[in-house]
Amino acid sequence: ARRMNLALEVDSLDQVADRIRHFMDVKSPQGFLDKVKMLPMLAEMGKFFPKTVSTGSCKEVIKRDHLSVLDFPVLQCWPKDAGRFITMPCVITRDPKTGKRNVGMYRMQVYDEHTTGMHWQRQKVGAEHYREALRAAAASHQGSSSPAKAAVDIMARTSGGSVLVEGDRPSGRMEVAVAIGTDPAITFSAIVPAPPDVEEYLIAGFLRQKPVELVKCETVDLEIPATAEIVLEGHVHLDELRSEGPFGDHTGFYSLEDLYPVFHLSCITHRKNPIYATTIVGKPPMEDGWMGKAVERIFLPLMKLTIPEIVDINLPVEGIFHNLMIVSIKKSYPGQARKVMNAIWSLGQAMFTKCIIVLDEDVNVQDIAEVTLKALNHIDPERDIQFTLGPIDSLDHASRLPNYGSKMGIDATRKWPSEGFTRPWPDEILMDEKTKQMVDTKWKALAKELGLEQR
Repeated sequence: ARRMNLALEVDSLDQVADRIRHFMDVKSPQGFLDKVKMLPMLAEMGKFFPKTVSTGSCKEVIKRDHLSVLDFPVLQCWPKDAGRFITMPCVITRDPKTGKRNVGMYRMQVYDEHTTGMHWQRQKVGAEHYREALRAAAASHQGSSSPAKAAVDIMARTSGGSVLVEGDRPSGRMEVAVAIGTDPAITFSAIVPAPPDVEEYLIAGFLRQKPVELVKCETVDLEIPATAEIVLEGHVHLDELRSEGPFGDHTGFYSLEDLYPVFHLSCITHRKNPIYATTIVGKPPMEDGWMGKAVERIFLPLMKLTIPEIVDINLPVEGIFHNLMIVSIKKSYPGQARKVMNAIWSLGQAMFTKCIIVLDEDVNVQDIAEVTLKALNHIDPERDIQFTLGPIDSLDHASRLPNYGSKMGIDATRKWPSEGFTRPWPDEILMDEKTKQMVDTKWKALAKELGLEQR
């Protein structure tokens, strides 16, 4: 947590959450004076948008020939990894249909000096850009104006793998840039579950409170952070897949071998004496776990915007982001806990959450001991546990099918008569304040008498 605070230049992640909350609390102006009062805030928001500059330190060295990814100390992290993997890349793509940029973090297995895998799981934005490129190429290839008719989705049955279709897949290329060693705010923004229309560079500008400076690539029509340590430019062929994995993943298990697109290198730019940024994922707690906790704290206000009864959430590090979410709510009507579960499963990347536990607002969800005590005391398993089917994270090796499986929700709130509970609900054992104060006073006197004051 301390390293995340340092990376984002704050004393506490709650400061960032408070800034988000501040912007969300803005009310629609009711008159001219209200509009005038909003001008300073609008001016502040304008500072966060990225800006393009002519050059940057990422172009101190430019290489177009004799290229090799292996010039950098790319690691093989675990014994059964399929090879070396670039584990902290900011992968930049553009939607062929809308032109919108995306910055995502997808591991890249190094095959040789010039090619790597591109681990675009099918639910990720990079994969959607790839599918859009496939649809456009297929429509052109077949002479069809209907992308739906010509669409080729190679990521429908397995984690990244292929659906074999009759005939050849359409040929073509999709441009990609990879920035390694960016400002921590950019690296962090690449993993956050951003709203669909909010660009990661804008999020990074908000976190840093100044615009991200971008420069044009040398060989592809994309923009990259001007201060990046290393930039890899290239493309993926739309008609090429290659085996990728196994890889020792943040689940604590090896993700399985599968078919994924292939990145071909066309140019390398970097600083003089660049620093190669990487991370090692594995059994938690690892570095990525604390990045996940930062996402939890910073984006809680956005979750409350959609589900206002939420008081707090906890994504335990051992729950590897998507296996467990503990939620406290301000309960005001029967069945509300189940409503919250279903709402969470409809929220962006939260749709992958395998288990959700919902408790009352007086439970400290950050205290696992208290959560365990209250949850197990408050539930009748048959009555309070619900199951549903839906999208599951690609790295879940236990689901019945890749990307699709069951999820569990546990209503651990106090049950009301209006929910069919007819028995008395017992009071929790709590000491009254008067007795606690009396004990504290007597303990201090006893400690003084026994000479234990300094202990």
